[in-house]
Amino acid sequence: MVKVAHLITRLDFGGAQANTLYTVARLDRARFDALIVAGPGGILDSRGEPGRLLHASLLRREISPVGDLAALLQLRAVLAGLKPVIVHTHSSKAGILGRLAAALAKSPVVVHTFHGFGFHPLQNPLKRGFFVLLEKVCARFSDALIFVSRANMETARAAGIGDPAKYRLIRSGVKLAGYPAKIDRAAVRARLGLAPDDVVTLSIGNAKPQKNPGHFLEAAARIAARRPGARFVFVGGGEELPALRAEAAARGLEKTCLFPGWREDTPELLAASDIFALTSLWEGLPRSLVEALKTGLPAVCYRTDGVADLLKDGVNGFCVPQGDLDAFCSSLESLVADTALRARLAAGAAAADLAEFDIDFMVRQQEELYTELLRQKGYAG
Repeated sequence: MVKVAHLITRLDFGGAQANTLYTVARLDRARFDALIVAGPGGILDSRGEPGRLLHASLLRREISPVGDLAALLQLRAVLAGLKPVIVHTHSSKAGILGRLAAALAKSPVVVHTFHGFGFHPLQNPLKRGFFVLLEKVCARFSDALIFVSRANMETARAAGIGDPAKYRLIRSGVKLAGYPAKIDRAAVRARLGLAPDDVVTLSIGNAKPQKNPGHFLEAAARIAARRPGARFVFVGGGEELPALRAEAAARGLEKTCLFPGWREDTPELLAASDIFALTSLWEGLPRSLVEALKTGLPAVCYRTDGVADLLKDGVNGFCVPQGDLDAFCSSLESLVADTALRARLAAGAAAADLAEFDIDFMVRQQEELYTELLRQKGYAG
């Protein structure tokens, strides 16, 4: 039995967290004994299996030189005690500290998944350069580097992060069998105060700068002024949620652009919508876009990282230049206004081949990678 420790900063809502929980639950128990090490206070902590979730009390999202050094030493002690054969890190903070801790603890196999990067083009160049340097250093302690999108892989290659021979593409998985959800469309809409004949645009994500929800609100304001039947729903919580709700109310959009917070019924909400939209400025691989396409929704998104792996302009939606709000609004309004165009792109979405994004396929790919790395290190697992 091979012990595997998955390290992640915190189990909040998000693709990295959901996929890590699923992986630990579904890895072949005849071969792998897996658990999660995470910082405390995650919204999804209750979903961790008893005995398979260990909290590292000092691991936090916020950057603190003193606190992060303490967290590094704590993670080293945790790994030294657990003695996992494989350490698999996720997210930027746990990815850096976890790989350094694994090196200090002399863990035999170290894998990291990039669910996006801790650096992006909008950062101060010095700060961005520092994060790139950290990734270069930690890549030296990694036996494999997993990317969820081709765009992220090319970004790493261009930045000189790690040996490309160690690169692997393993998609951020979705339980595809659950989409499209079978619903009473009118009833689901009624739960949000939406009418049966509204044209509903849905977005799903954390209300934080990365997801750029302010552009979603601005697009709603512009389009609703010309299209009275248009409604907009941004599903997700986060640091900017109270301000977004306040701004929507101040602009008289509280019934036009809704911010209901996190919801457990997103498959049903997707099935009750007409269009999907993302205004993210940087991404790894947006699982919500996979879910939307599998539901059969045409999408309008900024051309950001993994979005371009999925969205084919004029086939299943529109992929517009990153941050170009005018182009975003124009494309989105064309879908709101044109029923025939919406139906044609919806058919393109429903026809998309998404097999590589299946979450069980993702787990099998990870098992195959683990087996390959174990053999390289002389383990029989």
